Formats: sequence, structure tokens, C-alpha cells
Amino acid sequence: MDAQAVADKLEIHEALARYARGVDSGDWELWKGVFTEDAQLDYSSAGFAVGSRDEVCAALEQAMAALPLRQHYITNVEIDLDGDRAKVRAMFYNPMKFPFMDDMSFCGGYYHHDFVRTPDGWKSERLVEENNWFVNPPQF
Repeated sequence: MDAQAVADKLEIHEALARYARGVDSGDWELWKGVFTEDAQLDYSSAGFAVGSRDEVCAALEQAMAALPLRQHYITNVEIDLDGDRAKVRAMFYNPMKFPFMDDMSFCGGYYHHDFVRTPDGWKSERLVEENNWFVNPPQF
């Protein structure tokens, strides 16, 4: 692996860390900065929003404001570089506490990102969440 590939992969890893920190801390500008302005996101496997970066951000901001505890772990990151594009697959584990439930909830699965090199660095232009399991899901 050459030095440029190492640098590219490190930058993408940093973007994934900012994604997790942004959503967990409610720093929605940080979270949006992980994506291109025209990015498309799909959280339908968890029964959540599908749409543009800004549409999904608004939905996440509203939903996450109600959760007093949330934390995303992103691990086992695989990055397939192809010039100025990259396919990324990463596992996630997400414990959370819903205010109307006594017990914690947990979910996990994979994030599938399509990253692109931009003048502002590597950005995700597409995210599909593959939620594989959910322990103690909320009952709305």
C-alpha cells in the first residue's frame, strides 16, 4: 500500500469518527460535514428516514433529542479505494436509552458508504445502514 492510500484510508477513518461523534453529541454541522451536500442516506432497515443529507439530518436531530443516552461504535472498517472513490463497509454497535423505557436498547449492523474525494477531503455521497439486529426495540 502506498503512502497516498494510507493517507486516504486514515482520512476516511477520521470521517467515520466524526459521524459517530456528531450524532452522539448532537453536533449536526459536524455530522453533515461527513457528507457531500447532495448525499443520499437510507436508514430504512431500522425503520427510519430515507432522503437527502439535510432531510435525514432534520429527522435525526428531532429523534435523537429525545434520547438521553446514545453511543455509536464503528469498527471493522473495510475501505476499497478506486482512485477518487471508495467503497466503505463498517460495523456499528449502538447502545441507547429511550426516555419512555426502563431498559437499555441496543442495535448493530453495517454502514455501507460510497465516499468520494472532494476539494474539502473525502466525503460520503451515499450511506445505507444495514441494521441486522435490535435488542429491546422501542414500541411506538
